[in-house]
Amino acid sequence: MSRNRAAVRAAGVVAFRPGREVLVVHRPKYDDWSFPKGKVERGEHLAVTAVRETAEETGLHVRLGAPLPQQQYRAKGRPKTVDYWTARVVGDDDVSGYEPNDEIDDVAWVPLAEAPDRLTYDQDRETLAAAAAQRRKTRALVVLRHGQARSRKAWSGDDRQRPLLQRGHGQADRVVPLLAAYDVTRVVTSSSVRCRQTVAPYAEMTGWDPLALDSLSEEDADLDGLTAVITDLVDQKTGAVVCTHRPVLPLVFDALGLRKKHRAEDLSPAEMLVVHLRKGRVVAVERHAP
Repeated sequence: MSRNRAAVRAAGVVAFRPGREVLVVHRPKYDDWSFPKGKVERGEHLAVTAVRETAEETGLHVRLGAPLPQQQYRAKGRPKTVDYWTARVVGDDDVSGYEPNDEIDDVAWVPLAEAPDRLTYDQDRETLAAAAAQRRKTRALVVLRHGQARSRKAWSGDDRQRPLLQRGHGQADRVVPLLAAYDVTRVVTSSSVRCRQTVAPYAEMTGWDPLALDSLSEEDADLDGLTAVITDLVDQKTGAVVCTHRPVLPLVFDALGLRKKHRAEDLSPAEMLVVHLRKGRVVAVERHAP
């Protein structure tokens, strides 16, 4: 009797660099050319998998751009789904010093026009076509709801001082690699303790000092103030995270022009919306729990 075999989940990137070049790798075991990718580890977010596997296979650190359509196929008799993102290298993109190994024996930047002929599989050519349509550089503005906090009923003090539960601290820790995958370099948060605690692990790991604003708190938030904050972040050239509260999220979504397509009220504790911007315009949106 045949048994259904568990599906394989994997993630990878289609990375571009100036000069209209795309990153590809060669696997000697299969004698094929494809994009950097690999299997998700237990408890790992797929976006984090994509960044980690790219670093392991190519030696390059990338930040993720817009998401791409999934690939779905069978591998060794098992269904396999691969999530892809466009990506850009953070730092040096030189691969001339790459040392071959049994898994990946060659890494190359190839001209975009030549890449379809270099790639081995039709599904990779389809992914490349989708990525080429979105290859222009974007940056991420992450809207983050704070982690699980003590209940209002169980807290008798100033609500601004209400802290995260232990579970919330765990969620805050798991947010760290996910924010890093999008190269967040600006941290903006409500001044309330539960929000500041949610971004604290990322700020401590990266060294980016959080900017705590009363205008993002439940008590002081208003559309005009929030619009000014969001407009400033949209105009910046770096990735950013905004951490706030469930009742405030609709105002943030309004400021970004997202309410018609996305329900802010549905974000769970420590869940985030990643808004990809190009020249101040929203080009893609994705939603992630840590």
